[in-house]
Amino acid sequence: MFRRKITEEIFKWKNSTGKKKALVIKGMRQIGKTFIVQAFANENYENVVYINFKDNESAKRIFDGDFVVDRMTIDISALIPGVHFVPGKTVIIFDEVQECANARASIKSFMLDGRYDIICTGSLLGIKGYNRKKNRGVPTGFEHIIYMKPMDFEEFLWAKGISEAVLDEVKRCFNEHMPVSETIHTAMLRYFREYMCVGGMPYVVDRFLSTNDMNVVLEEQRDILEEFKDDFGKHLDENEKEETDFTLLGRINRVFDSIPAQLAKENKKFTYAALEKKGRSENYQAAIQWLYDAGIINICYNLSNLSLPLEGNKADNIFKIYMQDTGLFVAMLEEGSAGRILSGELGMYKGAIYENIVADAFSKSGRSLFYFHKESGLEIDFITSLDVEVTLVEVKATNGNAKSANTVLKNKDQYGVNRCIKLSANNVGQVGEKLTLPYYMVFLLK
Repeated sequence: MFRRKITEEIFKWKNSTGKKKALVIKGMRQIGKTFIVQAFANENYENVVYINFKDNESAKRIFDGDFVVDRMTIDISALIPGVHFVPGKTVIIFDEVQECANARASIKSFMLDGRYDIICTGSLLGIKGYNRKKNRGVPTGFEHIIYMKPMDFEEFLWAKGISEAVLDEVKRCFNEHMPVSETIHTAMLRYFREYMCVGGMPYVVDRFLSTNDMNVVLEEQRDILEEFKDDFGKHLDENEKEETDFTLLGRINRVFDSIPAQLAKENKKFTYAALEKKGRSENYQAAIQWLYDAGIINICYNLSNLSLPLEGNKADNIFKIYMQDTGLFVAMLEEGSAGRILSGELGMYKGAIYENIVADAFSKSGRSLFYFHKESGLEIDFITSLDVEVTLVEVKATNGNAKSANTVLKNKDQYGVNRCIKLSANNVGQVGEKLTLPYYMVFLLK
């Protein structure tokens, strides 16, 4: 359907030398895992054996017995007419493999045998305890795991058909810290606002491009959000302590539903009191981890100080929660939010929306998320490392001053920071230690 960057990672896996591992692609629902894998397999293998464990109950029984490769391939060929197992020229796709834990456990036998490649996809593979009663073990050492996420802004532009010449010019201006032409700048800001509303779920993007109807987009997004909630309860079928699980399910839903209100606060720190009057961290840690492992949310941790490595300075109990896909976040807001974004009138959520899109972009580029807050009121939206140097990132929904960033930069003895990036609607510009970039260049911060 659309050009995706993950295809390059799949090529690297296929062409890797030495010990071959199965490829396991993890990611949230509806991000195009199946389409990408099938398209890659059909273009790069003579024989493709495809099993969807969500739709094919009979296939699950093949993996209830021993893991002798010849026995399994014979049973698969008997179940699926027309498939062929040719050594060195065949890939077996286990789609929705989270629905058949034993199929994933069989990977070790296939890899030791070495005749066939295996690609697995799954949307709940990171969930601790999912399918645990039927699980015969994860094949440690025999999987190469990559994480797939919704489309980033550059992939969205590819889908819209924006020319490589325009993208190259944007990249040149970014690299040289030069302003973009006003024509390109205005167009890119418009595309970025569209992306904020539509997000990166491929089917939603496709519906947007084919209809140009934001009401259709909203309907599709809300359907996906409801499907997420269905997923929250899936682990209940597999666990023995049902009462405990229903308690966890309620907490997962409360955390998920609270995200817009949590981010609407001036101090966007996640608070348990917003969930229940005497909400306690130990009661909700499992629920938050569940949503993170499912790929639905991103967690941004507060730092105790601004020094590398950032991971070593994070406070595990002080954090913000952002949605992985900003389009879905906008769909969680009140009616008409997308229209206000496109017109530039964001209302009370303006700061939350722009922070979410930056967190979204950082996550998709593989960055861990950190911010810096002190009780004095000083707060930096994001802290990251660029060229092995601590860098402040301020996100401005309006053209306000970055007061906290100025304070940090002026106090070198206390903070030791020499670099700041301000993301706003303004064009590229450099003043002293502060580099201003338009929002749409955030995907270039590698």
